[in-house]
Amino acid sequence: MALSLPAPAADPLRALRLIASASLVALIALCLAWELWLAPLRPGGSLIALKALPLALPLAGVMAGRRYTYQWSSLLILAYFAEGATRAWADYGLSRTLAFGELALSMLFFAAAVTYAHVTQPRRQP
Repeated sequence: MALSLPAPAADPLRALRLIASASLVALIALCLAWELWLAPLRPGGSLIALKALPLALPLAGVMAGRRYTYQWSSLLILAYFAEGATRAWADYGLSRTLAFGELALSMLFFAAAVTYAHVTQPRRQP
């Protein structure tokens, strides 16, 4: 008797929501860990850790699948992409590695958010 598992791409909207949610939560965790423990700008951490706070604003809407939240959060995430690119260029050591992680997570979220917003777009009748 063969056990059939559901195809991973059986529900693309669910997959996009999962990717967006996971990358957003991971980016929040990365920002906090980076600025508080791993490679803070000042020893012992600094208030720059508050940069994770704006990422918490779209979290509930992203997890709930609200299209409008995906739209505006795809613009918000570009600030984190810019910071990651700047710090990947200017920093060194662990901070540079964390910046590349921020770049990867922000690109992953952006791709999932834009795709989700596009797929859930209401279709117009000609």
